[in-house]
Amino acid sequence: MGGGSGGGISLGDLSRLQEAAKQKLKEASADSSPHVFISFSHDDMDEVNLFRGQAKNENTQLQFDDHSVKEPYDSANADYIKRQIREKIDRASVTVVYVTDNSATSKWVHWEIEESLKRGKGVIGVHKGEKPPAVLPPALVAAKSKVVKWQHAELVAAIHEARRNR
Repeated sequence: MGGGSGGGISLGDLSRLQEAAKQKLKEASADSSPHVFISFSHDDMDEVNLFRGQAKNENTQLQFDDHSVKEPYDSANADYIKRQIREKIDRASVTVVYVTDNSATSKWVHWEIEESLKRGKGVIGVHKGEKPPAVLPPALVAAKSKVVKWQHAELVAAIHEARRNR
């Protein structure tokens, strides 16, 4: 009583099914609103809270998924904090880095940018005022990420572009 052939799926068919599923997921993702992880220096918390509030008050469907770091980078709890941040980054499609003089030197911001890129997320920078700070976070520069002014239309366009190109 041997088994006959048939009923199995070929490697080529499996690959085609995987690609079709990826395309469907990408299309579904493009239709839904993007989830955004905000990377920032803890010293800029007040401005970031204003940024969040304005984004929610504008007619937008951006969903900000963020985590403020309350422990020093070299703390005994760094591994725990990294795990928590990774979970937030995994739920996001784009990381928005609030660029300031503080974020340019923040070890956490640097790590969050690198982690976002490792996880295949789009990364952009946003700055307040007419010009970005003279010094940007090195990981943002290395990634050649777009940096835009804190203006709603420009920011939304950059987020959607980063999401498509990740």
